[in-house]
Amino acid sequence: MCQHQPACPTADSADREAARLVAHHPEQGWSLLCNGVLLFEDTGELLPDGQIIAPRRSRDAGPLMTAA
Repeated sequence: MCQHQPACPTADSADREAARLVAHHPEQGWSLLCNGVLLFEDTGELLPDGQIIAPRRSRDAGPLMTAA
């Protein structure tokens, strides 16, 4: 899929997120990379073969919001 030189990482490589952006829709929470990977704002991924990569969450992260 990638026509860049040097070529972007493939969708099944460990550094697949380093591929170039093809489309970016922050209002919808996703971006498409030139290797066919869909990245979601919660860090989840959908690979071109349909495989789902679960969001990565830090165990050290505190609550997202606190009550006032």
